[in-house]
Amino acid sequence: MAAPLSRAEKALRTRRRMLDAAARLFAERGWARTTVEDIARTAEVGVQTVYFTFGNKRALLTELLDTAVAGDFDPVATLDRPWAREVLEAPDPAGQLALQAAGARRVLERAAPVLEVVRAAAGSDPEIAALWRANHEQRHTVQLRFAEALVAKAGGALRDGHDAGSAADVAMAMLGPETYGLLVEGRGWTAGRWERWAADALVRQLLP
Repeated sequence: MAAPLSRAEKALRTRRRMLDAAARLFAERGWARTTVEDIARTAEVGVQTVYFTFGNKRALLTELLDTAVAGDFDPVATLDRPWAREVLEAPDPAGQLALQAAGARRVLERAAPVLEVVRAAAGSDPEIAALWRANHEQRHTVQLRFAEALVAKAGGALRDGHDAGSAADVAMAMLGPETYGLLVEGRGWTAGRWERWAADALVRQLLP
């Protein structure tokens, strides 16, 4: 017989159930048409449980985005995660870019629907607009650190005079949720095809 769940384990399962319910409803109905009551009903909890756990719907969306990007509840920064360290420690530039594309694929397979909810809601909600800007800045910080490593591995010689800043811009465009959504969600590409295309495009754009 399995051991009974602790109070902390029960609370975590309930939290996950609410986040899963919110993710599904936000994707189906959008931000504005999803209420806390809808989330509570779908998660089979009381409305006050949602408020007690998250505070409000915006805070729930913020946590949903964080956990979707991370893939877990661990408070570990992106650059400290194993996949990011693998990117930074890759021995050659082309290998690094392939790992960047692979890492972006894993993140976007989880997070692209939530990122689209945030992007769509940002136009009408100033607080969510701030959340979208913060996510954009976080992604740029990660890509800039990757680009600095790339420049060092390439001996400072990237294609067309790119430096770390502009290389990070290129990676942001290639590996961002907008491009992923256009090709995978909009045009029906598989995530694997997108990853291969993104890795090849990064090599062609950035390496001599």
